Amino acid sequence: MVLDKLETELKIRGFSSHTLNAYVRNNKEFLDFIKKDPNEVTLDDVKKYQAFLVSNKDYKAATTILKLSSLRFLYDEVLGKGIFTDVKYPKAEKKIPEALNKEEVKRLFESITNPKHRLMLEFMYGSGLRVSECVGFKVKDLNLKENTAKVISGKGKKDRLIILSKDFTEKVKNYLETRKRDSEYLFPSRASHISVRMAQKIVDKATEKSGLDKRVYCHILRSSFATHLLEAGVDIRYIQELLGHNSISTTQRYTHVSTEQIKKIKSPLDNL
Repeated sequence: MVLDKLETELKIRGFSSHTLNAYVRNNKEFLDFIKKDPNEVTLDDVKKYQAFLVSNKDYKAATTILKLSSLRFLYDEVLGKGIFTDVKYPKAEKKIPEALNKEEVKRLFESITNPKHRLMLEFMYGSGLRVSECVGFKVKDLNLKENTAKVISGKGKKDRLIILSKDFTEKVKNYLETRKRDSEYLFPSRASHISVRMAQKIVDKATEKSGLDKRVYCHILRSSFATHLLEAGVDIRYIQELLGHNSISTTQRYTHVSTEQIKKIKSPLDNL
């Protein structure tokens, strides 16, 4: 079966399970749409599907790009059909990342009574972690003596060094000494480690309890980490390394959300 070939090729190339599942799902949806044998798929079929995605308001440009990339991988790279050379991808929206201010971060943390849950959110914010990196973090990758840690095979299969707050380091030492379940994971669950979905539920509950009147999600803690470092005058190249961005242009998006710096700018009208 062609989807089995796709899955095998993705595994050989070392794609994450998340990417693997997305690519297989996207290709299955496409085949359900065109109702044709994969070997008979043409450029016209792809364009019809693309037109359907574009006309469907539920699909954003980024979603359409991901779905088309999934198809291109199967039909051009796995099956060698070469039909995607004439497919024009939509332009992705360049969204400015959102961030919490420092007072909002404090309110969020202070609303959490479970020490393990608070520690997890402090780790995301204090070290700029993606939620998937945080929940699956292993104890052996912490260097508490140096207040650093290593993210092993983060996004793009790239390792990187991260910083740990001194306060966080002391809390982690106490947490590891007193926790009831011994595990290789910093935030274990019965099966393996806390899931991404559970982490978001913890954030949702803390947001409601704190009374913050805005949408808060796990990734906003990483965005806040970058924004607050910029506001503190940290060189953007160092922030790029801490976040694990391949391109500095990705990190530069955070320069647009540093509202505290904007507030400090004096209007020329005040100097008349």
